Parts: sequence; C-alpha cells; structure tokens
Amino acid sequence: MFFFDNFGLASFLSYNSQIVYLKDIIMRPILLISTMLLASISMTCMAEIATKATELSVAQEPTNIHQNGFVYCVDGSVNTFNPQLSSSGLIIDPLAAQLYDRLLDVDPYTYRLIPEIAARWESLDNGATYRFYLRKNVSFQTTPWFTPTRKLTADDVIFSFERMFSANNPYNQVNGGKYPYFDSLSLADNIKSIKKLGKYTVEFNLKSPDASFLWHLATHYAPILSEEYASNLEKSGNQSQLDWKPVGSGPFYLDEFQPGQFVRLLRNEQYWKGQPKMQQVVIDTGAGGTGRISKLLTGECDVLAYPAASQLKVLRDDPRLRLTLRSGMNIAYLAFNTNKPPFNDLKVRQAIAYAINNERLMGSIYYGTAETAASVLPRASWAYDNRAKITEYNPEKSKQILKELGLEGLKLNLWVPSAPQSYNPSPLKMAELIQADLAQVGIQMNIRPIEGRYQETSLMDRTHDMTLSGWSTDSNDPDSFFRPLFSCAAISSQTNLSHWCSPAFDNVLQQALYSQQLASRIDYYHQAQDILAQELPVLPLANSLRMQAYRYDIKGLVLSTFGNASFAGVYREAEVDEDSHNQEATTNP
Repeated sequence: MFFFDNFGLASFLSYNSQIVYLKDIIMRPILLISTMLLASISMTCMAEIATKATELSVAQEPTNIHQNGFVYCVDGSVNTFNPQLSSSGLIIDPLAAQLYDRLLDVDPYTYRLIPEIAARWESLDNGATYRFYLRKNVSFQTTPWFTPTRKLTADDVIFSFERMFSANNPYNQVNGGKYPYFDSLSLADNIKSIKKLGKYTVEFNLKSPDASFLWHLATHYAPILSEEYASNLEKSGNQSQLDWKPVGSGPFYLDEFQPGQFVRLLRNEQYWKGQPKMQQVVIDTGAGGTGRISKLLTGECDVLAYPAASQLKVLRDDPRLRLTLRSGMNIAYLAFNTNKPPFNDLKVRQAIAYAINNERLMGSIYYGTAETAASVLPRASWAYDNRAKITEYNPEKSKQILKELGLEGLKLNLWVPSAPQSYNPSPLKMAELIQADLAQVGIQMNIRPIEGRYQETSLMDRTHDMTLSGWSTDSNDPDSFFRPLFSCAAISSQTNLSHWCSPAFDNVLQQALYSQQLASRIDYYHQAQDILAQELPVLPLANSLRMQAYRYDIKGLVLSTFGNASFAGVYREAEVDEDSHNQEATTNP
C-alpha cells in the first residue's frame, strides 16, 4: 500500500519490508536533472566518441559479468565521460560516482556535507574564503591510456576548477568550453583566486560571500581530474581525450564503451577507500521501455534504474526481486518559452496552466509515487514556502482567457524527452495527457519527441513553444534549484528552458547567498517563490520518489536521495537454492 507521512511524501510498503521507509527521514533540497545534454557536443564529437570506443580495451565477454560483477540497466545516453561538461545523462547518474571523487560528498542518510578528497575544510572571512586540507593517500586510476606517477595533490584540484573557471587555462575551451551547471551559477565570476598553500592545501577566495559554495563543490559537476594526465595529453596534442578517456580517482575506471549498448567499468585496485567488492560493472543502455523490466525478470539485468510506476506491482510481487523507494528532492515541470509569442504574455501561460488536469497526471503517470507540485522547490526543502498553492484546474477559465486574447484555435508544439526520467517515468504518456487537456480548451498541440542526446542541441535555437522537463542535483541547497533553472545566466548555459530573465529575481538570489543566517536566507527564497508564482515561467507538475529494483542476491546497493552513490560496496550474495528462497519469501510476508 501507499501512505503519506507528515512531509507529504508518498511512502511504499512491500511484502518483505525491503523498502527504505520515508516517514522517519527529514528532507532537505536536492535536484533532479533535466534530460538536456551538453550543447557543445556536436555530432562530430559524438562520432569521435564512437570511434574512440573501439580503442578501449576489451576485458571479458558480457556473459561473464554475473560471475564477478553486475549489470545495471538504465535508459539513457552517454554524451561525455566528464560531468563538468554536462547537465544530465548517464555521466551524472550513475557514472560520475564510479569514475571520480570530489572535495566533499553528501551523506545519503543525514544529507550533511562529509569529507571526501578533502579530509577537512575551513570557512573564513564570513564565507568569502574556503580552505581545504587534502588526503595524502589518494591514487588516480591506472588505465590502458595512462599510468600515474604520483598521488593526488593540490595541483590536481586547482587544475580541475581552473579548467572551468579560468579562460587562461589551456583546457578551458577544449571540447566546447561549456560547463552548464557552473555556468548557470555564474560561479566563475565570483572566484577571485584559487591558491596552492601547500602540497595538500588549497584555498578558494571569493569576491563576495556565498553560503551555497560548499554544496556546489559536493555535486558530481565538480570532479577532481588528473593534472598530470592533462599535461601529458597537451604535450601530445590530444587534449580532447581528457573527456572521452577519463582518469579519475573513483572506485572503477572505464574499460569499454559501445554507444547505445553498454559501458563496462573495471575495479580500481588502488582505490583509496579500499578495493571495491566487484571486479566489474556493466551499465546496460541497450533496452528501453518494457525491454528493461524484461531483462530484470529474466536475470539479464541485476539492477533496474527508474522503473515505471505502473510496473511496481509486478516488481513487488516477484520474490526474486527487491524494490527500494527513496524520497526525491526533484521537480517535473512544463516550461514555457517566454521569449516567443504567445508565451511572452503571462495570461497565455496562465490559460495553459488552468487547462491541465494535474490530478489525472498523478494517477496515470505516477500511480501514487509522487505529489502534485505547488512550487519549483519541493515541500521537503527547508526553504519551501507553505503558502504556495497548486494551480487550479479550471478549463472554463482557460477558455475564457484565450477567447479574450483572440487566441481560439491556437496551435502549439511541445518538445518531450523520449526516455524515462527519475522525475518523470513516462514523459511521452504525460505529453499525451496534456495534449488531451489542451484539446478540451481548443488548443491543438503537436508532440515532438526528442532523443536524449539531441535535446539540448535542439533547444539551443530557442524556437520551442513548450518543453516537458525536470531538474535534479546532488546539492542540498535551494540555490541549486533557483539559479540553474531561472537565472539570466542560465539561459546561455541551456538549463533555463523558459528563457525567462528577471534582474529583480537574480538580485533576490544574490542576497540569499550573501547571508550566513538561515532565517534570512529562508525569507529571500520565499520572495523568490512569490516571484515565480506571479510570473509563471514554468508550471510545476510533480515531486516524485526515486525508485530502483534489483535481484535478491545483490547486496550493498545504496540509492541516495541525491542520486546513485558509489558501487564500491556492492556485492553478490552466495548462490542459494531458488526454490527454497521462493518458499521463504512466500511464508514470510
């Protein structure tokens, strides 16, 4: 059954109590990433990835994976192997946590910042200076294309951030020179300097205090790269290889990549946290739709990411499977292109909002695993405004507005990602329901499906009418929702899909960053939500749970509210007799 706790989040109980219960979890912000892909990745670059895939070493045949690893099935695409360059895709979830480490991490259970590459840190000058003391035992991966000669040091940290923030860095413009997440925050404009105070000490000096700074460094968009590897590539004239043949310090390294089929990762034997339990992991991207659940049921897949809510009963009732549901700080939304008529008129945006039956979306798309969104900030956020109201479903009012504007018989296009998302399990079905709702008020809407790797490139020309999307991040700060989705700077970084720009709104966000007082920040974020409710650049639709299904013999798998954690602790339980296992599952509900 499903139930709602005090935080309004749907929780799910299974027959064998394998679910992570939600009612005892105090929620804080995260974000779910939209299905956009890197605008700077051209078709030429994608062809280059496919070509270079053949150069990667081939370890074992896929049929051996169940002996010493596991198969993780997900519907998505790989546009780069460097999360700095992307705003979504498999490099963000689940690949980044396997290939790279960051200065800081977020505890998946307490939602607090914890040390990773940085053993400890200090905040100085009222939040304008941050000093990090690095671990001294972190090794980079040894791969077929690179053998490190030293441990990770301050030089690697400085290179990793100057690559994004400094125009003078030789890698700044390599592979497009676009860094969607950090570009949307305009963080480079606030960096005064990044200094090496010692072999294992780094200091960031900001032009002005930023209360969200540490949280941004804990996202997957801030990986620590190897400066030594980059230097070697520069000498040989192969700089683009930095992002296609990755070298990180994470628990696994890239072994094989077949576009549209799979990514194979092998164990990093020198991993600083200890040797991962599995020798290899295969990320299977070759099956979409019902093909993924079929693979899970037949045992071809060990883990299924983002199962459709409509499949939950099948998954729950199968004794060979386990199902985990975690709270998700995410938002699915409908974005209006506010720079294009008729959506530059607030009344038109309001008319569309009145026409959409969100209650039907909840029942037909999420099956009780989501709640209707009243704000772009989920209810679990410490900055959520409880005054926020769900947009009224009133088709008659919608018709009246359209008639007054002389827009009866309006024809529109809706751009929709073709693949399921963690915040929207059935984008195309949702689009069809919205299409039917708009038809009731006299609007003819054409659905334009967009495959993942083409979506951001398509949105660059800004000719869309509306787009169905969402957002996510592994940051626990409201700024990670507001600035990437609605700041003026985020338009060029292609994370602001509404192309709405308000200097007054940007100023409110900036004031929230200056303050070190939580109460003051909450007040500013309430103001931000008021502005968004009045201007309606997007229509918030749903906040959903994160779901993951897996075979009963897979242990140690962690599904965080912030996305997938490291697979280093995943292992396969010793084989048991399936008949006796089924009998045990049947007699112990």
